Amino acid sequence: MLDVLNRPAAETTGAEPSEGLSPAPLRPYLILAGVLCGLYFLYSWVQYTHFRTPSWDLGIFGQSVRAYAEFRVPVVDIKGPGFPILGDHFSPVTALLAPLYWIWPSPVSLLFGQAALFAASAVVVGRTTQQVLGSRAAGIGLTVAYGLSWGLQEAVKSDFHEIAFAVPLLALTCRALILGRWTAAVAWSVPLVLVKEDMGLTVAMVGAVLFLKGQKRLGAALAGFGVAAFALTVLVLIPAASSLGQYDYWSKIEKTGQGAETSFGQVIGDALASGERWEMVFYLLAITGFLALRSPLILLVLPTLGWRFLSQDANHWGMHWHYSAILMPIVFLALVDAARSVGTSPRAWLASYGKVVVPVATAVALVLAANLPLRELLKSETYATDVRAEQARAAVDAVPDGASVEADVSLLAHLTADHRVYWVGTSKGATPDYLAFDLRGWGQQVSDPAQLASQLHPEARYEITYRSDGFAVLKRV
Repeated sequence: MLDVLNRPAAETTGAEPSEGLSPAPLRPYLILAGVLCGLYFLYSWVQYTHFRTPSWDLGIFGQSVRAYAEFRVPVVDIKGPGFPILGDHFSPVTALLAPLYWIWPSPVSLLFGQAALFAASAVVVGRTTQQVLGSRAAGIGLTVAYGLSWGLQEAVKSDFHEIAFAVPLLALTCRALILGRWTAAVAWSVPLVLVKEDMGLTVAMVGAVLFLKGQKRLGAALAGFGVAAFALTVLVLIPAASSLGQYDYWSKIEKTGQGAETSFGQVIGDALASGERWEMVFYLLAITGFLALRSPLILLVLPTLGWRFLSQDANHWGMHWHYSAILMPIVFLALVDAARSVGTSPRAWLASYGKVVVPVATAVALVLAANLPLRELLKSETYATDVRAEQARAAVDAVPDGASVEADVSLLAHLTADHRVYWVGTSKGATPDYLAFDLRGWGQQVSDPAQLASQLHPEARYEITYRSDGFAVLKRV
């Protein structure tokens, strides 16, 4: 990646020359990236050690990366006994984390990997800003604004997801488009199809941007590749790997989630009438002072926004979770592209705005950051000893290494490195050695763990080996 940032402008081909780039030493951006990486990882580490897991995803990815690290087929029993994870989402790129897992065999290694990938993308965004706009203050300011952006902070809060790889790839793709390095733009965008199945449509949109910039043959070829990759993964590869024989996420659009099928017209109508969806778009553009709208790079957000607007799952609509992280490098580098282009605008007000938009974007980011997850790092109670966390840790310790265990969401990620782990909600067909319940659990309060065990597994008998106010561990007799 550093070689890419240092590549001479003479390598540029096509109609958008990159000659005349301002000098931009790497060191300041590497220092900022180190700080950002530390903040991201510290937040993730505290959240993990205090058992504040927001979902089952870290457990799922921990299980799949462990399988890759052990040269096994990536089966994720948390999704269901023997469930092949490539039949859920097509994200083989996560196998690249296997070497890190060899060094640090824990889901925490995934959290560190994500922090490093996000921080690396900030180097690309910040240094590109200085090279294009000719201002170190602008480069440093936008690095801070990007690094503290709500999309990245919410992704850090959501534990690890495969989109961590898409963030730096999209930053490098947008950089190449801004500098007119068309072949590089293709080279950086193509691997996106290995990150997640929907990214094929984003690759196709990169092709559309190339087409608009005059690279018609190259753009058309890339667009065709992206569409073909999307179709291949959702219609062939995922159904072939899935135990269900289909791409299960079509249901997010086709149904309301209550068993009633929804017409496409109704889906569109609901999407356009949703205030939460449009609020997300407003803040996505607000962090760029709305100037990103003047760059063709903004087209790259459309595939992701499109499926999120159509989804019937409310988790996809707003500013929370990890779904907006991949949009951050796009909108910030679209801002850089637009600020460069409006500098020669005949409209005096627009040219003047282009000169101050980076400070505006930085100010907006800092104001929003006051209410975003990383602010918790400034509070002493974030690091305070937590009785619930101590009880959870004792419950994890009560399960012997190597045993199979069925657990609640709050314990899943802490067990995957040393156990075969099932989730209480999807364990049908398995009879694990141990059960580990969160008595104030995610789905229900549990007053009698032994009775719950008999309901879940009438074919077996379990006895309690650990019990506290918050957790219980039972062993199969």
